[in-house]
Amino acid sequence: MRHERGDAAFLWDMLESAQSALNMVNGLEFERYAGDRRTRRAVEREIEIIGEAARCVSADFKAAHTEIPWDKIVRQRHKLAHDYADIQDEIIWRVLQIHLPALVSSLQGLVPKPPPDPDPGP
Repeated sequence: MRHERGDAAFLWDMLESAQSALNMVNGLEFERYAGDRRTRRAVEREIEIIGEAARCVSADFKAAHTEIPWDKIVRQRHKLAHDYADIQDEIIWRVLQIHLPALVSSLQGLVPKPPPDPDPGP
């Protein structure tokens, strides 16, 4: 069951998806983003992953880290997944420009360092 992965794994998922979404739009202006369906859909999927992972973080962890707007993140995921016909590119762009950089900053201080690779290879 995926909910048994633990908070650290869900936080990693959130951080990686947030960074991925930001990388996708790095250097883009809004007009180019809005005109690129593939990029919009990819960004929306990353935001969905962030929201799903946030939903799975334990209540205790959420209560200890109220600087992260857990409920808003989960609601945004719900909106993208279920109300997809009402997605407003301007809102997603604001998420990309304001909220995801703040989330990345918060998560970087919370996500544990990954364990060393047991088999670094040749």
